[in-house]
Parts: sequence; structure tokens; C-alpha cells
Amino acid sequence: MQSNRLLLLFSFCYSILSRQVLSKILYFCDMGSKSITIKLPTDYTDGVLHKKIAQELRLKIFSFRIENKSLDARQRNNIHWLIKVLVFSDEIKDSIVEEVTSLVIPYQKSNNQAVVVGSGPSGFFSALILLKAGYKVTIIERGHEVEQREKSINEFEQKGVFDPKNNYSFGEGGAGTFSDGKLTSRSKHISLEKKFILENYIKAGAPEEIAYLAHPHLGTDHLKKIVKNLRIQFLTAGGTILFDTLLEDISILNGRVTEIKTSRGIFATDVLFIAAGHSAYETYRMLISRGVPFRTKNFAIGSRMEHRQEIINHAQWGYKSIPGVKAAEYRLTSSGDGKHSVYSFCMCPGGIIVPAAAYANTNIVNGMSMYDRNGQYANAACVAGVHVDELAGKTLSPLDALLYVENLEQTFYNVANGYNAPICSIEAFINKKETKGNFKSSYPLSVFAAPIWEMLPKSVSSALRSGLVDFTNKMRGFEQGNLLGLESKTSSPIQVVRDENLLCKGFENLYIMGEGSGYAGGIISSAADGIKAAMAYVHSKI
Repeated sequence: MQSNRLLLLFSFCYSILSRQVLSKILYFCDMGSKSITIKLPTDYTDGVLHKKIAQELRLKIFSFRIENKSLDARQRNNIHWLIKVLVFSDEIKDSIVEEVTSLVIPYQKSNNQAVVVGSGPSGFFSALILLKAGYKVTIIERGHEVEQREKSINEFEQKGVFDPKNNYSFGEGGAGTFSDGKLTSRSKHISLEKKFILENYIKAGAPEEIAYLAHPHLGTDHLKKIVKNLRIQFLTAGGTILFDTLLEDISILNGRVTEIKTSRGIFATDVLFIAAGHSAYETYRMLISRGVPFRTKNFAIGSRMEHRQEIINHAQWGYKSIPGVKAAEYRLTSSGDGKHSVYSFCMCPGGIIVPAAAYANTNIVNGMSMYDRNGQYANAACVAGVHVDELAGKTLSPLDALLYVENLEQTFYNVANGYNAPICSIEAFINKKETKGNFKSSYPLSVFAAPIWEMLPKSVSSALRSGLVDFTNKMRGFEQGNLLGLESKTSSPIQVVRDENLLCKGFENLYIMGEGSGYAGGIISSAADGIKAAMAYVHSKI
């Protein structure tokens, strides 16, 4: 009787407390536990899940926690969820000892002033770590709050009025705010950082499923709310955020940044963290001019491909739709032309292609989707891995590399005479044969038929052509898609030189992280890079 009461108390705790608190409670509940993986139909209910666990383990009273959930679509006639659950009950004799591991942030009250440039995932999470460690922290962001940013983007798409401060690249939350919000990462050794990130997203309103889904995502509609809530939490905890504040210059003395010049004046700082994003070219030019070491590296460039979502669903599942599953995804790779690998990137099921220009005279595209992923189109970048030296036909300096990419983005702007997107069919690209027609697309501005294979660098076009042939062989109906615009921001063509403590080489108090640093890409890896940099600084002061 006593054990049943404990079990009921545990169930109540599970329903109202966070996963982190719950994991600590488990040490005090005298219950057995067992981990099992079960198969369930795609449209299962919570009741069905509960019943299945009871049947599998022959239990009457129990509680459970979902550890992992992934879709198994290897057999089209048997598509199902694989769900790993950890079950707790007095009826279970054995017990799994859970190791409670969390990011440990040393606290030491300090009057040191830390300035963080950029409010994207890398900038925000580095600032949050510093704040929790006891430092005075100010985030400066060139754009405005997400509410104003959304208004500017809407005005851009409806009236063609471009806002250089608030667009798909700049503004609160960084480029990731207006994206699919994928929370996957190929980075290794970031488990604690990832857990910290997900816990804070959930605290800010993200669905708890992101903690266990194999391919979690947030969607732009959730991200806008989450970013706002994170801001409020940061300010409530004592942090400072200055919007509409552009970093213009830094002052250096004996390898230390002593102050920064911004569009709002000069600020002294004891340590400077820069997470300006992949598009802030003027910031990186300024840093290079001040002696911050950068080098060129391999990066990826190409176009964005788009299909009707039902084509992808049929190719992946054999069905137009499946109950309980939003939309089919894909990840495609190819050896390309044998010299350059080709792959899909940032796949947005049920999403739209957006005009992602960071500057008024450039034209690039990106993808985004809402949480429900219920749009009629699917899109993904189709890019080739190259080195900027090869594209230019000579060895380039980091400054020259930025200029090369910028010139290419301006070329697409000039051809389009604005922000309209060039478009061609995948078949036309493969066959190098221009076709006319009434193209349909999710792109919010106009599209126009153009030979994109002639607009991209020759080596990139050659690699993409081979890669697309492979893709059409791998996925039925893939040739029915189109290619749109220029995709140039999947990764940076330059990389800052950092030491083993993540400091910029030759500097005592300057950290550059996130996508613009050349060491990260995507929400999770960028945020983790910011966390690692902040933790490195905190530990150096203990």
C-alpha cells in the first residue's frame, strides 16, 4: 500500500516537474526500472502507448518516460514509430541506475563586464552562461526585437521594402529564428551543452518532445515565441540587451580588447564575445583589419531545390500522407563529379523558400517552415563542397574570399534586378537546356526562368549536375522538382584562428564563435560553440 502511494506521488511529480528535477527524484523512489523499445502505429494515442507498455512488461501500476522516438520507414508496408521508454514500477525487480549529468557552471560574483555581439543561438547562450557564472553581461544586436523584425520581413515580402537591420539574416535570434528550427547536429562531444540548450528552450515554451525526438524541430512560429521568452528571462535575471546597436570597431592594447565602438557609442569591456552570424561581412572585415587572424577553408555553395511535398511523401513512404506524421524528410549525398561532394542541407518539409539577403544589393535564398510542416512544398539546399581558391582560380586572402562570395550574391541581384528568384527545372539544369513555363513556387516574391547552371561557378554547376542525377536515381519523382536562386550561406568560406582555449590567437580576451567563426553551423552546434567559449573563459578566471 505504501509503495503504491509512492508510485502515485511519482506519477504526479512526473506530470508537473521538469525532466532534470525528475531525474534527481528517481534516486529517492524505491522502485524498479526497465528500459524497453516498442513499435507503435504512426497514429497511436497516449492510451495505446500506456497499454502497450503494460502488455510488454505485464504491469498493472507503473509510470514511464519517453527516452527516444524515431520513425522507421524502411518497409513501406510497415511504417511505424520506434519508441524507447524508461518504465518505473514496484512490480519491476531490477533497476537502472540513472546518472544525473548536467552542465556545471561555476559561480563567482564578478564586476567584470562581458559584451556579447549578436543575439543568435551562439551569442545568446554564451551570454546566458556568463550571466549564470556571475558576470555583468550586455548583448548588443544590430537588429531589433523579434516583433519588429517580423514586421520588417512582412513589409519586405509584401511591398519590396528591404530593411538592412531586420531581415532573414539580421535581428533578434539570428538567422535561425526564421528557419525550420532543426535541433540536430553532427558535432561530437556536446551532449551536456545540447541538454542545457534543450532544457532552456523547453523552459521558454518549446514542446517537451524536442528532448526525445530523433529529428526534433521547432518551426518559425514556435521560435519567434521562444526567442522572445528567452529575452525576457535573460533580462529578468539581470542581463542587458541593446538592440539597434551595430559593432563598428574595437580598440586593442597589448593583445587585449579594451573597448568597442558601436552605432550607439563606445563601451568598455573586460571580455568580448563575437557571434555576429554568417552574413556580417563588414564585421569580419573590421576584425581582419584589426589583426584578428582568419584563414580560408572549404565551404559549400549551390542552389535551393523545391518539390511538391506529396512527391517527397510518395518517394519516401509510398503514400501521399501518413496519419500521425507531419511530412517526409530526406537527406541525400553524392560523390558529385568525383572531385566535389554534393549533398542536401537544411531540408524543410512543408516549408517555403525565402529571400534571405542580408544586404540591399545581394540576392540569396534560404528555407523555413512552421512547426506543423503542413505547406504544400518541400525544399532543401543542394550544395557542393568547394574551396574558394578553386572557384577564383588563385589563392585568396580571407578578405578576398568574402569579396568573391559577395560579388556572386551581387551578380544574382543584378540578373534579377532585385530580389526575384531565378528558377529552372532540375531536368533543365541536368541537361543544360533552358525551358520556359509558368513555374509555381512557395517563394513569396516573383520567380523568373533562368539558366542557373550558367550563373553558378562552372565547377559547382558540374558537381551539382552529377549530384542531381544521383538524387533522381535514388528518389522516384525527384526530377519533377525545381532549383531556385543562390544558396551561399550553408557555411563560411573563412575561419578564425583560435587556440586550445577557444581564444582568438594572439588575444587575451577575444572570443569569436558560431557560424561566422567557421567552426559551427545550425542552431545546436552554434549554441554549443558559444557555450564552450563562455565556459572556457569562466574556468580561466577560477
